[in-house]
Amino acid sequence: MARHVVVGDLRVQQIERKDGRRSWTIVWPEGTVHTEADRFLRLHDGSGTQRTYAYLLVDHLRWLERECLTFAEVQLRDLERYMGLVGAEVRMLLGEPWRVGKRPYGRSALSTAAACLKGFYLHQSSLGVNGELGKKLSASRLPSRVDRRRSFLGHVKSSLPTNPLAPKGPHRWHPKMLPDGARERLLETVNAARDRMVVTWLADGGLRIGELCGLHLVDLHLRENAACGECRAPHLHVCHRPGNPNRAEAKSKHPWRVEHGIVTGGLIKRVSPAMVHTYFEYVTTEYPRGTGHGMLLVQLHGADTGQPWAPVGARRMLGRAGKRAGLGLVKPHAFRHSFTSAVLDAANGNTLIARDAGGWASAAMVDEVYGHVDVHDPVFDAALRTVWGETK
Repeated sequence: MARHVVVGDLRVQQIERKDGRRSWTIVWPEGTVHTEADRFLRLHDGSGTQRTYAYLLVDHLRWLERECLTFAEVQLRDLERYMGLVGAEVRMLLGEPWRVGKRPYGRSALSTAAACLKGFYLHQSSLGVNGELGKKLSASRLPSRVDRRRSFLGHVKSSLPTNPLAPKGPHRWHPKMLPDGARERLLETVNAARDRMVVTWLADGGLRIGELCGLHLVDLHLRENAACGECRAPHLHVCHRPGNPNRAEAKSKHPWRVEHGIVTGGLIKRVSPAMVHTYFEYVTTEYPRGTGHGMLLVQLHGADTGQPWAPVGARRMLGRAGKRAGLGLVKPHAFRHSFTSAVLDAANGNTLIARDAGGWASAAMVDEVYGHVDVHDPVFDAALRTVWGETK
């Protein structure tokens, strides 16, 4: 029996798990799960991508209901038309306006939506639904000279995956970097040793805010020749822990483990002398004794003093400090872009060094195996020291 569905009645549902993790799915008004969407979203369980894809996919599913299209009937031209309606520039008739009163997707959102839709319909195709669309979405392209140069064994590659739904044209350089002198002005403005450490670690480490707030004390190997044996220089291990009590979660999911109290694996990142200095200032003057959670950043005031500090708290601290320093609203990710840009300049445009120094990854890299720079490479070392202001 066919059911009558009002356009827009689908919604994203957040699920709280017993172990503290969260996941997202799509449900009908009465609360029943949208089966096809849930199957696809489960492929991304435990990642921030799942939440992003859920909100992008629910928009598309609402549009399918309005257009009276089933998954088996959707054609590539329909998907191109949908991308045009949400903001992409396409040369075709689009139909009635969609998402009236809402802002169109920006360039980044369009790219993510294209990846989401391609993944969803390829998943449907793998289940035997609309195989013809799956074939068109599985198109490949010839590798460019840049592709061959940056990819491991790129000289032997004959094709690379592509996405016909992705927005066309060159990518825009990210403009949201820190103003000149922002680091120094922020350090003069903040009062707590913890906050000075946050500013320094974001500036010198290129860390995501979820990575920084998700660090545990055991992840820090701040002396040379640490027991992990994976990096001679002072470093830290970014480990993906979805069960952190402050819900801070590293985006990267490199395998890691703890044996005899020593962390190995994860994403290894070098640390500067300034990072080490601010760490010891913080732990010797402000870090409370007797905390059982073992996390690095803690709340310093209020009823929850000593409890793990959530990323939202760090964001608010930086926002307030930025306004006091006359910098406007300062966001954590601006540190990351500034760090990567500085490393890229110091390394004479070596994108491998810039990517690995910042731990960058993108959807386009998932299907390829890239070479990794040696963290002991003299050029890598020199690039970091230039950014840290330690060049002679």
